[in-house]
Amino acid sequence: MDVIKVSARSRTSAVAGAIAGVFREHGRAEVQAIGAGSVNQSVKALILATSYLEERDAIHVACVPEFVDVEIGDSVRTAIKFVVEDRQTWANMDVEELDSLDAIAEEDEENFPIDHRPESELLDPSTFD
Repeated sequence: MDVIKVSARSRTSAVAGAIAGVFREHGRAEVQAIGAGSVNQSVKALILATSYLEERDAIHVACVPEFVDVEIGDSVRTAIKFVVEDRQTWANMDVEELDSLDAIAEEDEENFPIDHRPESELLDPSTFD
């Protein structure tokens, strides 16, 4: 499955259609954006795609944002990746499965403390001071 890459000049409706199409085909979609303008276009497209899937297919989706480091040329940039999944996936999990996710999160927290900074300075909070 390909990641849908969004720029600041991407047409919102075209991206929304791509998100809905990829979701229908694969049961999930990933949208990647670097920079404020592209994140803005991505969020608007995600809202539209959510309504397309809900109205036309009666599919209710959830979107989870996360940071991802992307290598562009010789530099590393921090991107925002939005993972779109069916809400039923989470609703159908039993308590044991959810507890196992908590255990994974606790392990991740030990390996990657909250004060872990991204490799890119683009979203490094200290650059905003």
